[in-house]
Amino acid sequence: MAPPFKPNRVVVIGTGAVGTTTAYTLLLRRRMPELVLIDVNHQKALGEALDMNHGMPFAGGVKLWAGTYEDCRDADIIIVTAGASQKPGETRIDLLRKNISIFRDIIQKITKYNSHAILLIATNPVDILAYATLEISGFDRRRVIGSGTVLDSARFRYLIGKHKEIDPRSIHGSIIGEHGDSEVPVWSLANISGGIELGFNDEAREEIYQNTKNAAYEIINAKGATSYAIALALDRIVEAILSNEGAVLNVSTLLNNYNGVSDVFLGAPCIVDRSGVREVLKMPLSEEEQALFQQSAEKLKAEIAKLEL
Repeated sequence: MAPPFKPNRVVVIGTGAVGTTTAYTLLLRRRMPELVLIDVNHQKALGEALDMNHGMPFAGGVKLWAGTYEDCRDADIIIVTAGASQKPGETRIDLLRKNISIFRDIIQKITKYNSHAILLIATNPVDILAYATLEISGFDRRRVIGSGTVLDSARFRYLIGKHKEIDPRSIHGSIIGEHGDSEVPVWSLANISGGIELGFNDEAREEIYQNTKNAAYEIINAKGATSYAIALALDRIVEAILSNEGAVLNVSTLLNNYNGVSDVFLGAPCIVDRSGVREVLKMPLSEEEQALFQQSAEKLKAEIAKLEL
C-alpha cells in the first residue's frame, strides 16, 4: 500500500514587509500546495492570509492560512523573516542585540514540532542569525541556510548591466562574504555571458560596489524597508530546494576551510537542492579578494563570540 501523499508545505514566520511580500511571491508563482503564515501578532497574520485568499480566484492552486507553530510539523521549508527591522542609519550588526533573543524563542518553538525541515533565514544580521539557528536547533548544517548574498549578487549584476546597458540576466557576477558592510565583490570572475570582459576602470568598479553595498540603506531611507527583491531572492532559493535543482546560489552556509575560513556563516556559491546545501563550491579568488573575504569572516566571528549560544 502506497504511503499517504503529503503536499509540500512552506511556512513563513513573520508578516512584516519581507514576510508578506515573500508569501505573496510564493503564492503568485505557486511554489507549493500549502503556505502558512505565522506571526507573534496573530491578527496581522490572519489579515494578510485573508487578503491573499481573496485573490485565489485569480491565482489559485495554493491552500494558505494563518497558523501556529504546530503547523511547522509538516513543513518542508520554514522561512524566518521575523525580528526587529533595520532603521535609517542603523547597520545590520546593530540589529543583533535586538534579534538574537527573538530568534532563540522562535527556533525553540519550531524545533518542538519539526526536526526535518530546511530552515531558511532572512532576518538580519542574516549570517550571524543563521549561525545562531544552527547552534540552537541542532539541525544538520546542510539544512540551515541564510539568504546570504543572493540579493547582493543580484544588485551587483543589475548595476553592472545598467552601466553597460545590458540585460542583467546576461551578467555573471558574485558578491560573497557578509550580507552587509564587509561584503566582497568578485571582480576577477565577473563577466558578460560568453566570458566577455567588462572593461571597467577602477572608478567604475568602486562606484558599482558602493552602490551595491549601500543599496539597502538607500531603500530604507526612501521607503522604510526593503521587500520586493529579497522576496524574489527567497523565492528563488525555495524553487531550487523544492524542485531539487542543484542550482548554484550564493546562500549563507557554515564554512569549513573555505578560502582559509571556518566556523562562520558567509555567502558563497553553493549547490542547493532538496537536501539543502549539497556542496560549497570553491572560487579561485585573487589575493586581494581572499584577504577581504577573510576579513569579513573575522568581523562576524568577533560578533558571534559575544553571544551566549
